[in-house]
Amino acid sequence: MKAQHLLVLCSCPGSITAKKIANELVAGNLAACVKIHPGVTSVYRWVGKVDTAEEHQLFIKTTEERYEALEKRIKALHPYELPEITAVPIVAGYGEYLNWIDSNTKAG
Repeated sequence: MKAQHLLVLCSCPGSITAKKIANELVAGNLAACVKIHPGVTSVYRWVGKVDTAEEHQLFIKTTEERYEALEKRIKALHPYELPEITAVPIVAGYGEYLNWIDSNTKAG
């Protein structure tokens, strides 16, 4: 069974980018809610070397139906050449909250 609801993760280089992406996603009904967690340290391999960056992590609540448009919008707004955009299925949750996600991500 495919999940109807998703938790999408996206890391951003700072608060300005994180807030811009979050606001655009919610205003565009692509996400019901975006939580911004500052102070995330990422350690990663890029262009053959290990690097570290301080980032802001976005936790984006959306639906499977809106994922493709959400991904496209993040890619248009994000400054990284290869932004993190990963979706984790929400397989269970409080029904009224999941309904709230549905009602706030309707294409309009």
